[in-house]
Amino acid sequence: MPFAELTPERVIEAAEAAGFAPDGRLLALNSYENRVYRLGSAAGLRVLKFYRPGRWSDAQILEEHAFAAELAAQELPVATPIVIGGHTLFRHAGFRLAAFECLAGREPELDAPGAREQLGRTLARIHQVGARARFIRRPAIDPDRYGLQARRAVLASTLLPAALTEQYARLSEQLLERIERVYAEVAPVALIRVHGDCHLGNLLWGETGPRFVDLDDCAMGPRIQDLWMLLSGGPAEQQAQWGELLAGYERFGTLEYTELRLIEPLRALRMLHHAAWVCERWEDPAFPRAFPWFGEARHWERYLADLAEQLANIDAPPLLIRD
Repeated sequence: MPFAELTPERVIEAAEAAGFAPDGRLLALNSYENRVYRLGSAAGLRVLKFYRPGRWSDAQILEEHAFAAELAAQELPVATPIVIGGHTLFRHAGFRLAAFECLAGREPELDAPGAREQLGRTLARIHQVGARARFIRRPAIDPDRYGLQARRAVLASTLLPAALTEQYARLSEQLLERIERVYAEVAPVALIRVHGDCHLGNLLWGETGPRFVDLDDCAMGPRIQDLWMLLSGGPAEQQAQWGELLAGYERFGTLEYTELRLIEPLRALRMLHHAAWVCERWEDPAFPRAFPWFGEARHWERYLADLAEQLANIDAPPLLIRD
């Protein structure tokens, strides 16, 4: 239980020690991987993040912070870490923490006129910056980390019912074979620095458009990684949404057609990785509370059905580059 000792009193104490001048206002925000709080301070509201012990090295966290600062320097709407005494990463009582700007905004409504096009423009500008250099310490989004390693973690977990182990092993192996085949067919896949976890939960919408609030999963990955999670619904709906995103994206960037073939493999890798993530974090009390169904056989039966469906989706024709 890595956060068992992170009481509200300890959070305020850590904020004081780091120099954030808390005023006593503290609100826990929705986060499972790390622990995140909205902190009142003499300088205004801050978002205080305590990093999960053992997940990232100091160097990997500092790459996240440097990427955020690099994006903000280009006037891109991302939450940046607060600098105190030349530092953005602090330690207190065995925890590592950082404070970020508290960006105001509302839940995104991507069906609003022009919203997806504006989001596409913003992501293209982020990718312009992301392509200028490479992460040295942070990982890549690839079939090994998100697929092979995830599969091993699920097979080693006691949450996977014994009666379904063989079926999971077979389906996940078939998925990885298909994923590897597609990657080989579209190689080489150009990797740049990407947000990595670009879904609506990591977006706010302000008066001037989208605002990105979390770069915790930034990584080396294909450009399409930051786009496919913004699509929803059936094929026709996704095609229309894609046309809007791409219309904005092409104002500042280009996307190779071959990357579209990675959408379903990347979706499959996320499915494999998510199951492994929950299994590996199960000893953290926040996870059984958030995912109580994960210990039920019927959940795994539905999950296996979803994997089987995704296996077929990988072979489906990709989205068209244009309507």
